[in-house]
Amino acid sequence: MSTNSAIRNVLSIAGSDPSGGAGIQADLKTFAARGCYGMAAITALTAQNTQGVSAVQALDPEFVAEQIRMVFADVRVDAVKIGMIANAGIARAVADALRPHQGVAIVIDPVMIAKGGAPLLDPKAIEVLKRDLLPLASLLTPNLPEAAALLGEPEARERTVMGAQANRLTTLGPRAVLVKGGHLVGEQSPDVLVSEGQVTWFEAVRIKTANTHGTGCSLSSALAAELAKGRSLEDSVHAAKDWLAGAVRMSDQLSVGAGHGPVHHFHALWRD
Repeated sequence: MSTNSAIRNVLSIAGSDPSGGAGIQADLKTFAARGCYGMAAITALTAQNTQGVSAVQALDPEFVAEQIRMVFADVRVDAVKIGMIANAGIARAVADALRPHQGVAIVIDPVMIAKGGAPLLDPKAIEVLKRDLLPLASLLTPNLPEAAALLGEPEARERTVMGAQANRLTTLGPRAVLVKGGHLVGEQSPDVLVSEGQVTWFEAVRIKTANTHGTGCSLSSALAAELAKGRSLEDSVHAAKDWLAGAVRMSDQLSVGAGHGPVHHFHALWRD
């Protein structure tokens, strides 16, 4: 198989969202929207919609690992996105399956809590995530509650603490950390990137909408897609954030559910 194909292959390792707005479904839409071929290894099945999660069924860790091994055995993988890992056994299995492939860009979105507040990560898995998976990450993309949970600290309420927590997260092993500021109060929604000792802020005006289901999944997947295409880390963040902002702004073109609706992944491709 040629390795100079213009279309890059990106693997998502995450849970399934039957309503289509988050998880594997959002990841595959994002890869397609960003011009990449998407693949998926499913870690867990969820029963959820735009209003919340009612049940989670984690898959057997060895089966999760076998999905990953089979993809790598046959397909050139240009980047990996890791989302919901559900429990400690799956976290260990994913780390073991990926360890032989550390030359591939790996973006980890530490999915811990659903929009409606339901826990999506077994507390025992946090230590395994920190010990085994974070050192494999090219980029870690927590929101403020997730950053606080990983550090065992109170959630940041202002930018100084947010930046300091991003710096401390790099000591857990990831080569770079992007802390997302969407949970801050106010008109602004800044993100901060820490990479190789450099701190870069990405400013953004908060978009007033209820359609935020799957924004974290979609951003991390867009970042994986841009890294797969060979963009620099900073350029990848700019491109992914610009695309997601458009997907959020155009989300009112969709009519999906009565809760936190999904973003419009194909806003740049679908025309009247």
